[in-house]
Amino acid sequence: MDADPITAEALLELVRKGSADAAERAWTALYRRHQKGIHRFALLMTGSPDIAEEAVQETFVTFLELMPRFDPARGTLAGFLSGIARNRVLRILEQRHPGEQPVDFDPVDGAGHPLDNIVRDGTVDQVRRAVLALPLAYREVVILCDLEERPYEESAAILGCPVGTVRSRLHRARKLLLDRLEPVIAGRGKE
Repeated sequence: MDADPITAEALLELVRKGSADAAERAWTALYRRHQKGIHRFALLMTGSPDIAEEAVQETFVTFLELMPRFDPARGTLAGFLSGIARNRVLRILEQRHPGEQPVDFDPVDGAGHPLDNIVRDGTVDQVRRAVLALPLAYREVVILCDLEERPYEESAAILGCPVGTVRSRLHRARKLLLDRLEPVIAGRGKE
């Protein structure tokens, strides 16, 4: 299967209707194709490798149940899985920290932007902490739009909100990040 990439739709069809062996191989291929992206998203959202692992497992278990709902005409499999992963992450965070606002990142576009310099200069840890400190709604859009470079439309579908909401949250998140990283940016300018 690796030499001749099979589409997600073809793999799903094998999972649904193939022989037991073919279905298992197709499921494994789907898992391998998407688990790293889901893990990265969950890790960026939570800062916890344990929660990220749990979210990956729960995402694929949930996907088994929701697989009949997936419609490639409405979006990509990666987007569908990301929506499930988002819901799993939020549920896990609520279970572990009830009522607590979880801690969010945003490298913005543009050559020569201060955040580009921070990332290039090896202060990724400071940026990561600043992202995790963002309110959840802002963290999500930064991760989806800036870190994962998803289009606004896909991010809106994952988040279940209008594209305009994604744009406004992203604008606000970038401002919050720049404010939080101002001391780092200022310190880099002195060197």
